[in-house]
Amino acid sequence: MDDERACTPTHPQGEIESGNPDQALVEQGKPVDTLGGKVFVRWDPDAAVTAFGPVTYFIEFLKVNGLWQKWVEECPLTYRSGNAPPKQDILGTVLLSVLAGHKRYAHVTTIRSDSVLPELLGMERVRSEDAVRRAFLKGEAEPYAGWLHAHLESSYEEILKEPWILDMDGTVKPLYGQQEQAVRGYNPSKHGRPSHVYQTYFIAAIRMVLDVEVQAGNQTASKVCPAGIVGVVG
Repeated sequence: MDDERACTPTHPQGEIESGNPDQALVEQGKPVDTLGGKVFVRWDPDAAVTAFGPVTYFIEFLKVNGLWQKWVEECPLTYRSGNAPPKQDILGTVLLSVLAGHKRYAHVTTIRSDSVLPELLGMERVRSEDAVRRAFLKGEAEPYAGWLHAHLESSYEEILKEPWILDMDGTVKPLYGQQEQAVRGYNPSKHGRPSHVYQTYFIAAIRMVLDVEVQAGNQTASKVCPAGIVGVVG
C-alpha cells in the first residue's frame, strides 16, 4: 500500500464554526440603563474581579422600578445653605457604602476615589464621612424612621397577604465606652459588660427580614416588640 496516497474521508465534514457566539457577546458588551445614562458592561474573563461591577445591574433595577427616585424624593433631609451638597449625593454615598459592606462612617473614604458609580446614580460625587454625619445630625428621629419603614414595608407587603409566621431573634452586642441605652443585661460572652440587643423580626418560612430594632441591653426577651411590628402583624 502506498503510504503517500491521500485518504478520502467517509463522512462529509460538518459546518465550520465561525467563532464562539458567547465570546462575541462578551466582547460587544451588554447595555445597562442607569440613572446616569446607558452604559455597556463588558466582562473580561482574564481580568481581576471587582466587587463593584455587579452594582451596575442593581442600579438599573432601582431606576426601572422607580425605587431610587421615590426614596430620594421622600427623604425628609433638607438643607438651608446654598453650598450644601445635593440630597441624592448624601443618600447615594450611604447606599454605595452599604453595598460595599461598610459598617462605619470612616469606611466611606475607601470609595471616594470611585468616579464611575456616582455617575450611574445621578450623583455629582461621593461625599465625605463628615458630610454624611452632619446631614443627619440635627434631624428628628420620627420622620426618618417613618420614611425608612414605609419604603421597607413596600418591599414585602404583598407577601403578607399569604399566611405566615413571625419569628424573632435577639443578638447581644457588647459595647465599650458611653453609648445611648448601653446597659447591663444578659450577655453570654462578656459578663457584666453593657450591651445593645438587636431584635430581628423575619418571616419564618422564607427567612425574610422585616425589621431590626436596636434596644437596650436588658431588653433581650422576644416579648419586647416594637409598635411598628405590632402594626404589621395586626
